[in-house]
Amino acid sequence: MPAPIRSDPHLLSTAIAGGLAMAAAMGFGRFSFTPILPGMMGDLGLSSADAGLIAAANFAGYLAGAIVGGHGWAAGRERGVGLLSLFLSAVLLAGMGFAGSVTGFVILRFLAGLASAFSMIFITSIVLGHAARAGSEAVQSAHFSGVGIGIAASSLMVLVVGAAGLGWRMDWFVGAGVSLFSFAVVAWLLPAAPAHQNPSSSEPPLVFRLPVVLVTASYGLFGLGYVVTATFIVTMARMSSAGAAIEFLTWFVAGSAAAASLFLWRPVMHRLGLGGAYLAALTIEAAGVLASVVLPSPAAPLVGGALLGLTFMIITAYGLRLGRALSPESPRRALAFMTAAFGIGQSLGPLIAGVLAERTGGFTVPSLVAAAVLFSGALLILPVARRLP
Repeated sequence: MPAPIRSDPHLLSTAIAGGLAMAAAMGFGRFSFTPILPGMMGDLGLSSADAGLIAAANFAGYLAGAIVGGHGWAAGRERGVGLLSLFLSAVLLAGMGFAGSVTGFVILRFLAGLASAFSMIFITSIVLGHAARAGSEAVQSAHFSGVGIGIAASSLMVLVVGAAGLGWRMDWFVGAGVSLFSFAVVAWLLPAAPAHQNPSSSEPPLVFRLPVVLVTASYGLFGLGYVVTATFIVTMARMSSAGAAIEFLTWFVAGSAAAASLFLWRPVMHRLGLGGAYLAALTIEAAGVLASVVLPSPAAPLVGGALLGLTFMIITAYGLRLGRALSPESPRRALAFMTAAFGIGQSLGPLIAGVLAERTGGFTVPSLVAAAVLFSGALLILPVARRLP
């Protein structure tokens, strides 16, 4: 029987390294843009379309990194590539504090997307490899909960920097400092990758049976729908004049809920099954996106942020597990196609939302469209959920 994480120093240090890496690469490197964005828009006069373009560049970089990182070229060098990417993520955060044009922001966020994808892929492969050998679900949950912890910490950072009378540029510099510190701790604690098993084994082509097509389409719609709230919800709180405290709490609650979600949803998955839990989470997230524009302020951003945090990582994880379960003969290919569908969706989402917000004068219409997209993704999964145990 594997040792519990608390009684195994190796597993504990691996879990800490993984959680910190995800906090830095994803919570700060990828998602700190959300609470910093209102200050950038106010100071630089960025339009909603500009903000959507900058956000889309980051997600496009992440998609490119996920595709490039999945080809096996880093086999045996995962630790070095993952740590270098984590370091570059911090450098690119600092670069945002120096830039002042939309073109500069787009380039930096695209490169940051690449760096966060490489950090995610290669450091996760190390952490989950050791977790699988030890049979420890706790290490996996601790690793991914780092994303939510990083989101909550980035919200707290923006609050503190704002209270000190400093602007959005300092937000990026402080975020870079936090990420550099996290990089140093991860470099100290992260073990080498476990030995590869059959690294050159090939899989047969993916068979696009109807359940696989439905899950992939649903996952792509999830990427398109969730990202509108995930990018603009703090800006929406700012536009509703909810106040600095609500802006902080909106993203802080989202991150805290995301960190806890991996533990909270485990009994739900055991009760409803993988398909049922995915369907439930997608429906709840759609309701949260809807709540972010139909409820009165300040409840709207708080409820929307909480339900987003409670569900988006669960849908991400359970959706990929569904793809693997439905394609047992080609699990890596299934994950690649689903990741591509998700990446395309979340790259298009900010662009569409930004243009709609520019034309309609706010994010109500983009959010209603996003909620409809998420509900559509839930409907697509109904036939699949009924067939799975």
